[in-house]
Amino acid sequence: MAKLRSLPLPFLLLFVLLPFSCAEIKNLQIRSDTRSSILFEKFGFNHRGTVSIALSEAAFPSADPSMLGFFLLSDESLFQAIYESQNNGSPENYPGPNPSCVLNSPYVKLLFTFTELSAAGTFNKSYPVTHPDEYSLFFASCAPDTTISMNVHTEMFNIDPDGTKNYLSVGQSAVPTIYTVSAIAYFVFLAAWLYLSLIQNRLTAHRIHHLMSGLLLVRSLYLLSAAEDQHYIRVTGLSHGWDVAFYLFQLLKGVLLFAVIVLIGTGWSFLKPFLQDKEKKVLMVVIPLQVVANIASAVIGETGPFIMNYVTWNQIFLFVDVACCCAVLFPIVWSIRTLRETSKTDGKAARNLAKLTLFRQFYMVVIGYLYFTRIIVYALKTIASYKYRWVSVAAEEAVTLAFYLYMFYMFRPVERNQYFVLDEDEEEAAELALREEEFEL
Repeated sequence: MAKLRSLPLPFLLLFVLLPFSCAEIKNLQIRSDTRSSILFEKFGFNHRGTVSIALSEAAFPSADPSMLGFFLLSDESLFQAIYESQNNGSPENYPGPNPSCVLNSPYVKLLFTFTELSAAGTFNKSYPVTHPDEYSLFFASCAPDTTISMNVHTEMFNIDPDGTKNYLSVGQSAVPTIYTVSAIAYFVFLAAWLYLSLIQNRLTAHRIHHLMSGLLLVRSLYLLSAAEDQHYIRVTGLSHGWDVAFYLFQLLKGVLLFAVIVLIGTGWSFLKPFLQDKEKKVLMVVIPLQVVANIASAVIGETGPFIMNYVTWNQIFLFVDVACCCAVLFPIVWSIRTLRETSKTDGKAARNLAKLTLFRQFYMVVIGYLYFTRIIVYALKTIASYKYRWVSVAAEEAVTLAFYLYMFYMFRPVERNQYFVLDEDEEEAAELALREEEFEL
């Protein structure tokens, strides 16, 4: 495309549509890189934003320094450029010695070229951003086959009304508060659940209920570490070690959540004391997949889009997460089919009807939860204005809490629950219902 042809259009569209959460202070090393463009950060600015860039040890053998530089590109300008290029854009329509170089494009905010570097290959300067928008910080090389090495220090922040720096993007400033409120809600939830499972209904609590207690504890700690991580990034630009706790509890939370869904789907400990071989295999698949997914998530979160394999890590995370979501549904389906077959022979229609109904409801709720948190939340992050990115976080936490409340309520430790309903007066009606209604998925 005209004026942006040195940056491939799919590349630009991909990274503009990728949602980034924050732009804490970054110290990056680039060694012998031949890419024509590198995306460093994506950040939403208000009218008092600042971009600070410092370079050191910059080396670009035999390259014209005017062909190398950094620039900001807003989403609005990108789409304007795409529209114009599809209509009447042409490099010949723009002045300049290199009309096809992105650094000369009227759609980008050029920060500097390498002609401004010192003899030692250093540079340090801050730039104000007065037009509110979401901007992507790029390095561009319009010199083909040029190898570039440099150390890059970046800071992107807004100035709050009280004069303090805010290193969270516009639309993300409310995220620490959302995580804090959610953490408090889960700690209250955990206290109520412990009272229910360890005191009030201690005799009817099973091993699965204690595992569910561990899930609540880990999720509470995950939200607490996420709130602290985002708070320190907002205030100082650095996580101060909270990112380690965040990724640790994120891993444990993911493993325990999928394990609990699988075990509830099999009826382990409250319907049967052991797992079948095929159910054990599902756990053996889901747990390693969750480990891989969280490794990919950590790489994505800690490195950023500047690494060469950033898209690959995103694809790994997406593929593994989808695989986990599919795998956890199999035990629920198997349980429904087993109960359906058993109901024809064991003479306990009312009990089996209650179990079938409960499992089918659980199956549908799990599908709804996974669909919302994987598809709807991503859509909200992508299409919502950068000013309202917090909405996707709030929606995900609200739906997750609702899912936890449903799951924990339906499978709570009580003496007489839907698994053990057996009313003689209901037997005839239940048998009729089982004959007339097919509990197939």
